[in-house]
Amino acid sequence: MVDFKSYLIALAVGLLVGGIYGFLNVRSPAPPVVALVGLLGILLGEQIVPVAKRLMKGDEVAAYIRTDCAEHVMGQLPSAQPHQSEERS
Repeated sequence: MVDFKSYLIALAVGLLVGGIYGFLNVRSPAPPVVALVGLLGILLGEQIVPVAKRLMKGDEVAAYIRTDCAEHVMGQLPSAQPHQSEERS
């Protein structure tokens, strides 16, 4: 199960920092939305070749998209498992 707490915390902190930037009338160093959409296109486009190769070989594509492809595009999703460094504390 995906731990959405990390995403909510990241969103809350981002909103807080954005609010501070707005209050100080400072432009955000983040790229414009169009650049982020372009990055998403790159990530998705990178997956066209591996998916096409699997289709041509007759391999299972749906499982690849749910696992390797999804992990590449979304990154490794946060889990409820603590990191090794946290376990030692």
